[in-house]
Amino acid sequence: VLVIISTIVLNWLLDRVLPFPPQASTQSVIIDQLFRYHVLLIAFLFSLVVVFMLYALVVFRRREGDDGDGDHFEGNTTLEIFWTTAPMVFVIIFAYLGITTINKVTQVQENEAVVQVEGFQWGWSFTYPDGMVTDELVLQNNVPVKLELRSKDVLHSFWVPAFRVKQDLVPGEQNMKEIRFTPSLEGEYTVRCAEFCGLSHYSMRKNVRVVSETAYKEWYNQELAKINPALAKK
Repeated sequence: VLVIISTIVLNWLLDRVLPFPPQASTQSVIIDQLFRYHVLLIAFLFSLVVVFMLYALVVFRRREGDDGDGDHFEGNTTLEIFWTTAPMVFVIIFAYLGITTINKVTQVQENEAVVQVEGFQWGWSFTYPDGMVTDELVLQNNVPVKLELRSKDVLHSFWVPAFRVKQDLVPGEQNMKEIRFTPSLEGEYTVRCAEFCGLSHYSMRKNVRVVSETAYKEWYNQELAKINPALAKK
């Protein structure tokens, strides 16, 4: 009973102390669900260890005047089988949940908007179709996105917490890394580098905007007109 109560309280505290960022992509919902399962399991395991440890310290503490040896116990085969198989069951369950979640969030979708992303010391560049290069990532709300990522120089890691996407980038790789998500909440967010990449690693941030279809087309034509006015008129 104490373990269950401790698990519930600890899980509640962790949810309040460490709140999630806003869910700004459709993939963030199932990723958060998986993360909450992990937090619940962590709270349970912590409670299982600490509650029994504190219980043993209080109940089985040495009493004054008791100089005798404690009881000696031989091995318990039933318990050993249980605490060997129980973790295996949890590992299998969470492996299944992890695999199914990964398959869902990486699934190819129709009519994906493709943007190439390059990380460099110390910034990001975004290349859209028609050769348009910008220093901010602007996406249309509710339109699936495929980002093709690479690093120009050293290790970087593309991370937008609100989208629940993160991808490490290794320089020199022939094939680009890919991540997929569908923006679902209009607003401004930040892409960060989550891999230490030098003295100015802290400044490797760029703006990310999720906008409506009308606003996206207007922005796209304005940016495209800077490099090719003829294409912007189409």
